[in-house]
Amino acid sequence: MNFMKTNDLREAYLKFFESKEHLRLDSFSLVPQNDKSLLLINAGMAPLKPYFTGLQKPPKTRITTCQKCVRTGDIENVGITSRHGTFFEMLGNFSFGDYFKKEIIPWAWEFITEVLELPKEKLYVTIYLDDDEAYEYWTTLTDVDKTHIFRLGKEDNFWEHGSGPCGPCTEIHFNRTDKVPKNAEEFVEFADADEIVEFWNLVFTQFDGDGKGNYEKLEKTNIDTGMGLERLATIMQGKNNIFEIDTIENILKGICKLANVEYGKEYKTDVSLRIITDHIRSITFLISDEVMPSNEGRGYVLRRLLRRAARHGKTLGIKDAFLCDLCDIVIRDAKDAYPDLEKKKEYIKKVIKIEEDKFRETLDAGMDILNTFISELKEKNEKVLNGTDGFKLYDTFGFPMELTKEILEDAGLSLDEEGFDKEMKEQRERARSARKTSNYMGADIKTLDIIEETIETKFDGYNNDKLVGEVKCLISGENFVDVITEGNSAVVVTDTTPFYAEMGGQIGDTGTISNDRFNGKILDTKKNIGGKIVHFVEVLNGELKIGDKVTLEVDKTRRENIKRNHTATHLLDTALVKVLGNHVHQAGSYVSADRLRFDFSHFEGLKEEEILNVEKLVNEAIMSVIAVSTQEMDLQSAKNSGAIGIFDDKYADKVRVVCAGEYSKELCGGTHIDNTGKIGLFKIISESGIAAGTRRIEAVTGIEAYKLINEKAELLKQVSNKLKCSEKEIIGKLDQQAKEIKEKDKEISNLKSKFASMGIDDIINSTKQIKGINVISYGLKDVDGEALRNLCEKVRDKVEKSLTVLTSETDGKVIICAMATKDAVSNGVHCGKVIKEVSSILGGGGGGRPDMAQAGGKLPEKVEEALNEVYKIVETLAK
Repeated sequence: MNFMKTNDLREAYLKFFESKEHLRLDSFSLVPQNDKSLLLINAGMAPLKPYFTGLQKPPKTRITTCQKCVRTGDIENVGITSRHGTFFEMLGNFSFGDYFKKEIIPWAWEFITEVLELPKEKLYVTIYLDDDEAYEYWTTLTDVDKTHIFRLGKEDNFWEHGSGPCGPCTEIHFNRTDKVPKNAEEFVEFADADEIVEFWNLVFTQFDGDGKGNYEKLEKTNIDTGMGLERLATIMQGKNNIFEIDTIENILKGICKLANVEYGKEYKTDVSLRIITDHIRSITFLISDEVMPSNEGRGYVLRRLLRRAARHGKTLGIKDAFLCDLCDIVIRDAKDAYPDLEKKKEYIKKVIKIEEDKFRETLDAGMDILNTFISELKEKNEKVLNGTDGFKLYDTFGFPMELTKEILEDAGLSLDEEGFDKEMKEQRERARSARKTSNYMGADIKTLDIIEETIETKFDGYNNDKLVGEVKCLISGENFVDVITEGNSAVVVTDTTPFYAEMGGQIGDTGTISNDRFNGKILDTKKNIGGKIVHFVEVLNGELKIGDKVTLEVDKTRRENIKRNHTATHLLDTALVKVLGNHVHQAGSYVSADRLRFDFSHFEGLKEEEILNVEKLVNEAIMSVIAVSTQEMDLQSAKNSGAIGIFDDKYADKVRVVCAGEYSKELCGGTHIDNTGKIGLFKIISESGIAAGTRRIEAVTGIEAYKLINEKAELLKQVSNKLKCSEKEIIGKLDQQAKEIKEKDKEISNLKSKFASMGIDDIINSTKQIKGINVISYGLKDVDGEALRNLCEKVRDKVEKSLTVLTSETDGKVIICAMATKDAVSNGVHCGKVIKEVSSILGGGGGGRPDMAQAGGKLPEKVEEALNEVYKIVETLAK
């Protein structure tokens, strides 16, 4: 058996299947495209689902990939065991109605015995109980030892996930021991003990199941195989677990060096080392694929992984941020297979550093909260922290449950894990309901998504806005029909069209569709799941049948505005890089007729001078009247030419490169003007943050920019008229008025304070004595916060050994202030605790020191109840 490095194994596999006429595809992003059933790509075949269902036509019927995957279902076991991980690479080869069992079985045997040179006596095969065909091919087309073939049941060797395509599978296993299983029962026993490990699963998709045990044969059978690269490397390198293979061990050794610890010496240390080693791989690849830390969805997965790793770094004694440097090892060892890692290296490091620093702050804040919980438990002589509070630490401050448990145990306390799990379950339910569910092969399929594969539409709209086409398909409601008539809305598919379908952020064209007997409005143009162009039509008059010839005419004015905005988006992209730096790259866009929106990676809000500079650069490019040209080339040539951007169909034979002279060069399938001068004017209307590390600019061009400037000019005129000054004097006039208002506000506040003080005797006369404490609990109206604090202080100073609680109803809300004398505090009074309970009655929250606290509430109708509660609270607090 040859020792093979992990990177060499990946390449050997892909080259082998290329020799079997497979198209090698790059790994798809970890972020699923057009698949709401998945949060992250978790299997090698997941991005290829549309090819298996026939919703999209594959670029070739034979494909091979090494797909990056993230699974977090077993995250609590990562580090605890030496085999669980969140990030892995899945080698796969796929057939879409091409070859089947007869081909893949001998190919698999050839690869593992001739390329990898695995010893045949160590190899075992399992097949589905009833799959005689697979048994025949294994025994006649390979020289596997027949005594090494075992038939297993549905649970082990039949692949299905709800309803949809499914079928039996055959698995290939490696025996890590000298034990020889004599029967299926012994084999399963050895496999359960990890003495025999499965490393390659060949799925034969040959049935369509209804999810209830009924199966029909598929017209076209498929092959879907999966082999974990890390597990294969473990076998090929003679290691015991994934943390010992070359690329992963490099990370682990890097952490050992940082923490000055040794792996394999102490269990808790090893757990932390394995957690960090695994998590930094997921973190690096997720950020490279545009996932940003956040509090929901895949961003939450990233944040959880990052914080978990950072916390274990602290456990190992690493004081400073370290993950941002540790990712260098991941990138170094994976960049040949995943070149985007190297390109985005500085961006990845910066995102990690920002999140690490933020977590260190929240970790300290969380520790303060946890210490408060511990103090309260000890005061009450309780031993268990309730699950709600434990989950709050997890959800708000990123404290994993085990961290909370460890700290509590050090204090002789414990966590209500059942309550914690209940809160966790409820959160997962909320997350699940927020995401559309579907079965394995994508439910929610509409009629327009199952248009026959043979129907194709040629888009010929880059240089045309009017064409004649033939009607190939009509859909009314959810039904395919032969004719549509006046008063109906329908989906119309033609063999050719000048209408651009919504894609790449650019909205779809609108316009008209007509012939001598029919007139209709095209309200929108989109692509279905299979990539077919569909027109959404409102029938104005007449009728339209399949086979009819029609004239399709785009709304030219609207399209020209869209083209202006789309070209301006490219200019904006370039300008942002020039002003902010090379870390900027597109994170999304929206191009319509009246405005443009551009999302991009950046870590802070743009300063006013940066916005003006970006705007200036774009307008300079417009005024330079640069010719805009397009060129078709293969994807690699486009990238080599320096073109940037996102292209939806990454495996198209040809991609389109749009160039504004030497100023910008981007991959783009959208429509553009032929000269930057036609944009006219570019004006940014807003800049904002939409997620951590992601900013958004909205802007207008052409006539919309002209309208905006006129609106601003008119607004200035109205303001100057109101202020009775010229436009040049507006700022001075506003400053003068602001100064006058401030002085009057101060005067009003002083008057309110005087009025409030006039009733101080009434307040003091309301004093009640509770356990030797003079308690004043009094309600006022229309006294602002500052005046209320001043009044509270005066009352406290006039009454010995006192607690003063005052409320003020103002603008439908309640302000609360509490102050206590030193001798009252020494007798058990605590203003913070009093305010906390009083404010909760008033629908608010707050707290403070023993001698002073304040809060707010939004239920003025409960003031009397809250004020009466003060006496009861003092009764429990006073010694």
